[in-house]
This record gives sequence, C-alpha cells and structure tokens, in this order.
Amino acid sequence: MDVREKMHNGELYLLSDEQLMKEQTLCLERLYDFNITRPSEIEKRTAMLKEMFAEIGEECYIEPPFHANWGGKHVHFGRNIYANFNLTLVDDTHIYVGDYTMFGPNVTVATAGHPILPELREQVSQFNAPIHIGRNCWLGAGVIITPGITIGDNTVIGAGSVVTKDIPANVVAVGTPCRVLREINENDKIYYFKDRKIVTEDLKLHS
Repeated sequence: MDVREKMHNGELYLLSDEQLMKEQTLCLERLYDFNITRPSEIEKRTAMLKEMFAEIGEECYIEPPFHANWGGKHVHFGRNIYANFNLTLVDDTHIYVGDYTMFGPNVTVATAGHPILPELREQVSQFNAPIHIGRNCWLGAGVIITPGITIGDNTVIGAGSVVTKDIPANVVAVGTPCRVLREINENDKIYYFKDRKIVTEDLKLHS
C-alpha cells in the first residue's frame, strides 16, 4: 500500500519516505512565506491561503504565525472562519471546519498520533485520523483537539480544554479531558458574559 494511502486511512506508516518529505517541505516553504507577510497584506494572505489549503471559503482570516505540518494541504475550511495567533493544524490527514467557526490563540488541532509501543516509536511510525469541527463553533484559547475527534455545530469548547472524545452540537464543554458542562439555552439569549445583557438593537440576531 502506498504511503499516501496510509496517511489517510489510519494505517501505521514510516515518516522516512523521501518523496513524501520533499512534498511536505514545499508546503512548509509556502507556509513560511505566509507567516512573513506584513499586516497590511490582507489580499496577499487570502490568495496564499487559497493556494495552500485543500479548500477555503470566503472571508476567512488566519492571524500569523500559523503552523501546519503540511501547510494546510489537507485542511478544508468553510467561510467566515477566524483564527487567532498560533493556530496549529497537524494536518497529516484531513481537517474539516464549518462556516463561522472561531479559534482562540494557541489552539492545536492534531490528526497525527504515534503508537504506545516504544519499539514502533523508535522507527518514527505514525498514524492519522481525520478531525471534523462543526459550523459556528468557538474553540477557546489553548484548546487541544486529539486525532479522530468530531465536534458538533454551535458548540463552545472552553479555554485550555483537551478534547479526547467526540463532543455533540449545541453545548458548552470544558476540562481535561473535555466534558459537556451544559447545553446552550435560553439564558444565553439574554446574557453574553456573566450578568452582562445582550443589547439586541445593536446586533443582528436570528428570531
């Protein structure tokens, strides 16, 4: 079986394939160029991301520095996605992110893992499992997503959480390991932070 097939089907493979390393280096060179763009070069950044990513929708913004094992080659972004500083996408296989999702600073989304057995790690073997993040999610600062995870639409993952199991839609989930704290509810339509009320005339809210 070709090493590229193993990258995307969960099989163990070795990272010593020379052609694979050459392809990855080209992606990382482009990522380097993205990270040294100037703050005023928004149009240039947007054009570069369209070249770098497998898919990326309109009005997406990633604040450099941005880190990705394959420079976004296996990343599928919807539209209106925002990522703050130091987003790390370990994109050795596919990462899917829905429209309007937001990433706080220092979020890591990792599709790659290594075997527990020491002898296999000595050979620098690896396996990958895809990650699916839904529409209109918010991942707080320092969140870590581990391989194979699915997060449902509209869900909020609290800062510093480590997500080791799937999280459903329409919930607030926090902790290490990350667990559902509560569902998004009617109270969230009134208060946006502690006792601070939403002023609806200033915002466009769905009825």
